[in-house]
Amino acid sequence: MTAKPRVRLVALDIDGTLLRSDKTVSPRTRQAVARARSGGVRVVLATGRRHPSARRVAEELGVELPLIVHNGALVIEEGRILRCRPLAREVAARAIEIGRAHGIEPILHCGGRGEGWLLVEASARPSGLVGYYLERARGELRLVPSLVEALAREEPIQVMFGGDRAQVEALHAALGAVLMGAARLERTVYPETGFALVDVLDPRVGKAEALAYLCERWGIAAAETLAIGDNWNDRVMLESAGRGLLMGNAPAELIALGLPLLPTNDEDGVAHALEQHVLVETP
Repeated sequence: MTAKPRVRLVALDIDGTLLRSDKTVSPRTRQAVARARSGGVRVVLATGRRHPSARRVAEELGVELPLIVHNGALVIEEGRILRCRPLAREVAARAIEIGRAHGIEPILHCGGRGEGWLLVEASARPSGLVGYYLERARGELRLVPSLVEALAREEPIQVMFGGDRAQVEALHAALGAVLMGAARLERTVYPETGFALVDVLDPRVGKAEALAYLCERWGIAAAETLAIGDNWNDRVMLESAGRGLLMGNAPAELIALGLPLLPTNDEDGVAHALEQHVLVETP
């Protein structure tokens, strides 16, 4: 049997993967990431988060890591935007209309230079996902009279919807039927809370595609990559990596697809993966 190539790049999702349920990085995981990097392995954070939010997690690790944010719409290295793939304004406007028809308030993500602006209509109910961002991201959230009118002035990166899982799943299906080919839809589900998200992005966007872009930039083969994630927006990245590992806290339907399974995020699943697949190969 041919031995697998040495891992030269590790791509880590953030929420439900790198972070524990309390949104902290465990000491064991922090140490494993540091050891991998000191051994010459590139570590990339690949997340649905915005740049400011992902950057704060990287800072918690004490390093400036390359970032794949907005599920691949922005790729960042050493604080510099390498690539941005914005969402077409007319597609964003259509998504906003469809979301409202399903009773879910849209949140518009803007800023091609990684500003991470969140735009919400001033008339939106201050509850659910809107309420979450009103509380957690005040410095990056802007209230506007009309999201559709704001599209004439802003560069949209994605339209996000969040709420009850059944309601969001219905919206996901409706968006897919109308925007087929014009947008990429990424969903994230949290069975333990019944909450779900759906992101509307440029059709060329994806964590796997962004990771392939970085591999080409750095001269790393796909077979030399290890990717770890916990949700549906990680699936293609995990399936296309040299080694794709799924967290034990992933949704049951995703686990059923048969990807190699790790311990949960509260059981140091990322550290376990690095110790088993990377640090054994790293001096």
